Amino acid sequence: METEDRYQRGWEKLKEIDGEAGERVIESLKDIAPEFARYVIEFPFGDIYSRPGLDLKSREIAVVAALTALGNATPQLKVHIHAALNVGLTRQEVIEVIMQMAVYAGFPAALNGLFAAKDVFKERDDSGKN
Repeated sequence: METEDRYQRGWEKLKEIDGEAGERVIESLKDIAPEFARYVIEFPFGDIYSRPGLDLKSREIAVVAALTALGNATPQLKVHIHAALNVGLTRQEVIEVIMQMAVYAGFPAALNGLFAAKDVFKERDDSGKN
């Protein structure tokens, strides 16, 4: 697989999913780790998110669940809560995914996830997004 193809496919998928939030993350890496910014585009978005088999809503449910369960990835969780909403999840669906993680990752991880969701919802309300 050609690296430029992976990069282009990944960049298009990133914009489709995360829009401006994803672009800001990549842009913030360019002055400190430009190669890593490229890896973030090529592998997750160019290779994994572009695979057939799961729609984007299902992928974002999995990512929100995983990042919530980690309990230490709040900035990334916020980006993916935005992404989940961008690809069609409702706020209530996001909340349910996060609450489900209390069973498997514990209440602290779920609480952190709920507070991250609250921040994202407020940010979207303040900016006029759904």
